[in-house]
Amino acid sequence: MPPRFHFEPAANTRPLPELPLLIVVGLTGVGKSSFTRALGWPLLPNRRELVDRYVLPRLGADPARLDRAQRFALTARWRAAHPGGIAEALAAAYVEPVWPLVFDGLRGEAEVRYARERFSQARFVVLEAPAAVRLERLLGRGEGFDRVGVSREEVARFRELAGGVLTQEELDRLLGRGHPLEALIEKLKIVAEEQRHYHPQGPRRALAGSPAALFLDTTALDPDSAAARVRAWLEEA
Repeated sequence: MPPRFHFEPAANTRPLPELPLLIVVGLTGVGKSSFTRALGWPLLPNRRELVDRYVLPRLGADPARLDRAQRFALTARWRAAHPGGIAEALAAAYVEPVWPLVFDGLRGEAEVRYARERFSQARFVVLEAPAAVRLERLLGRGEGFDRVGVSREEVARFRELAGGVLTQEELDRLLGRGHPLEALIEKLKIVAEEQRHYHPQGPRRALAGSPAALFLDTTALDPDSAAARVRAWLEEA
């Protein structure tokens, strides 16, 4: 059963920054949800829920009316006033003191750096995969949340849009797999916009030299193997 989670002090809870916590870090499509399912440990409200419950209400926005691009724009507004981003919202929580306890997930250098400084007992699992892999996973998962508007102009200059995200070889490979062009552009926009806000190498910079961080390549490890690596790593600590 998920632990009780509040944004105000409540009976039998403690401030989350005081507790041991496993923080999963990674961009969209890197495999965070599959990994946490394989891990099978109690989950805090995830990043999307935290944005919906804590961030967007403070910006006067209705989550049901937003596509991914609009959400990125609003969370960028939040980060302008709160440099720690979603990690600052997470730090405002009060939770039952149980272990193991998992949060999915943080992105980018600033969020991870804030969490490293604020959550003294946290361990970080950073999941990584190339942009082309993450884009194809988005195409395959068919989730309604992964929606964003695509204009006729963007269809016309598709290769230009892809230039900052994919190599020509990666683009040709994706095109050769028969994905509908509009769906491919939609997911490409999500990956490109996310990378504009959160550099894929940011977490490595924030956690350089930290014994509290484990980096896993999800193109080389399936979810069960990644979960086994994490369990073994935590047992060694």
